[in-house]
Amino acid sequence: MKTLLRYFLINLGALWLTTKIIPGLTYTGGFKSLLIGGLVFMLINLFLVPLLKILLLPLNLLTLGVFAWITNVIALYALTTLVSDFKLVPYIFPGLQYNGINLPPYELSTFLVAVAASFLIGIITNFLQWLTH
Repeated sequence: MKTLLRYFLINLGALWLTTKIIPGLTYTGGFKSLLIGGLVFMLINLFLVPLLKILLLPLNLLTLGVFAWITNVIALYALTTLVSDFKLVPYIFPGLQYNGINLPPYELSTFLVAVAASFLIGIITNFLQWLTH
């Protein structure tokens, strides 16, 4: 039971932080919908993601693990399908300039927002799991 609660809190924190960093992933309905989204995302990660990893294993072996990110994108898409309060919307990145490093403005489609959000969720989740172990 403690493990499930830990996974729930980790997924909840990762979703909340990702929605704050990437405006292309949004939720409506306040904290209640975030709690429901965290619970559904935990269940997706416990049941659907391992099945997807097995199904996509040949493709993942052919690409030497580069294609593993697609499972996280599918999990995020499943979340937006199952929980209607979560939405993926196109986002225009305004650009960034810091100490001589210039990133130009770029328009992210819904698919690219899903890729960026799933990548960020993966980083946050792995970091939080590392902290709790």
